[in-house]
Amino acid sequence: MNAGAAALLAPLAGCRRAAPKGGWTIREMRDSGWPAPDLVADALRRVEALNLNGPSLRAVIETNPDAPDIARGLERALARGPLHGIPVLVKDNLDTADAMRTTAGSLALLDAPAPERDASVVARLRAAGAVILGKANLSEWANLRSPRSTSGWSARGGLTLNPHDPRRTASGSSSGSAAAVAAGMVPAAIGTETNGSIVSPAACCGIVGLKPTVGLVSRAGIIPITPWQDTAGPMTRTVRDAALVLSAIAGHDRMDPFTKNAADRVLADYTVDFSVDALQGARLGIVRGMCGRDGRVHGVFEEALKLLREAGAVLVDGVEIPHRREAAGAAWSAMLTEFRLALNEYLGARGGPVRTLADVIAFNEARAREELAHFGQELFIEAEQRQGDDALAGARSARSQALDLAGPRGIDAALREHRLDALICATNDPAGVVNLARGDSGGRTASGPAAVAGYPHLTLPMGRVDGMPVGLSFLGAAWSERRLLAFGDAFERRHPARAQETCCEAM
Repeated sequence: MNAGAAALLAPLAGCRRAAPKGGWTIREMRDSGWPAPDLVADALRRVEALNLNGPSLRAVIETNPDAPDIARGLERALARGPLHGIPVLVKDNLDTADAMRTTAGSLALLDAPAPERDASVVARLRAAGAVILGKANLSEWANLRSPRSTSGWSARGGLTLNPHDPRRTASGSSSGSAAAVAAGMVPAAIGTETNGSIVSPAACCGIVGLKPTVGLVSRAGIIPITPWQDTAGPMTRTVRDAALVLSAIAGHDRMDPFTKNAADRVLADYTVDFSVDALQGARLGIVRGMCGRDGRVHGVFEEALKLLREAGAVLVDGVEIPHRREAAGAAWSAMLTEFRLALNEYLGARGGPVRTLADVIAFNEARAREELAHFGQELFIEAEQRQGDDALAGARSARSQALDLAGPRGIDAALREHRLDALICATNDPAGVVNLARGDSGGRTASGPAAVAGYPHLTLPMGRVDGMPVGLSFLGAAWSERRLLAFGDAFERRHPARAQETCCEAM
């Protein structure tokens, strides 16, 4: 811990409410009476205890050396934002124009110049009064390097461990964001998702994760994969906290043309419909085809369905999302071509020794002992080969097909046919055991339809299987975050056994 943070520990004893051992929620922090410097000091202490000492979770790549000074400045300011003094981690693919690096977990960007400006999400968090505490580890390059990759591993950050069982995967690619929140280091973190990278680690680590509609939250200043599916979103301990963070980061941004429709869609407060009765009369479609084959998960899901019925929801069984497999295949056909174009644009604007995907491939080959120690870069190489007019035309055609099949002819069709307010399913199978030599075990996550359509997806803790958390998913039409969050909050209020306890006893 740096000297500035250590100096802030002294006043903690005089605060009005004791720090919870397992970590704060945003609401608890706001109600605690603790000044911002003490909240930040407590978070830095938790990061040091859980991320650096003993069996480190390796959830945080680096902490912000300016965080204590920022917190002191917030206490002196007259205006106080809705996230005043709240320490937040951001995934290490979000630009920060400060002393921290932005690397996507890769050694290739360690010598890149610092970004000239914050990512728009980071700027909005700061404007709301949040303190950017540090950068969270991730699956390197957001897990688009090799089909044999291990989620949660990056050359810069090492392997993020699951706080519930360090032998198990934290999933990815927002692995560090999920693990840090689950372990109680911070009440909130920002993750990013292209397909499953928020909802999968959130479910596997037993927290709340929201993948917003593509275009609700700006992607400006975020290392990209594809503009058609990429989005940032909140990862928190409660649904209410996810809504508070979304309220701060959503909105139109001239630097991201996809957000032009958000101007008329965004809410100032995404908790506006929260009520214990929010599920009363809601028509929810059960998509059993996305729940996998694990009977233990099915058992936990049935208990969740019982709670939803008791809350007044009308459950419609036998619902299917048409064309979901065809949509996923078409999206994958387009993605590698889109990735090469988007990454080259980002790296070219960033500057430094690595300016193209080809440069990254060459760097990895030159530093193979560190970068390619556990898996290769087959997908990078394939993406680099996707050049020329034919590749571009094929990608455009495939993407158009994917959007149509996943959205209007997929999720929208299912909602319309059964007159539904949302779709529900079990989010994930329990996290598997990590094996760096073999890569990911292929555990199921119900992420594809919402990811390809660019529609919102909320996951929250549903229970445990084999001691590991499993999540409950709410999927909806574009721009339906308000409704999904209200449903999730109402379920959470009736579900006291949230899977938020961790194996971390250091706090």
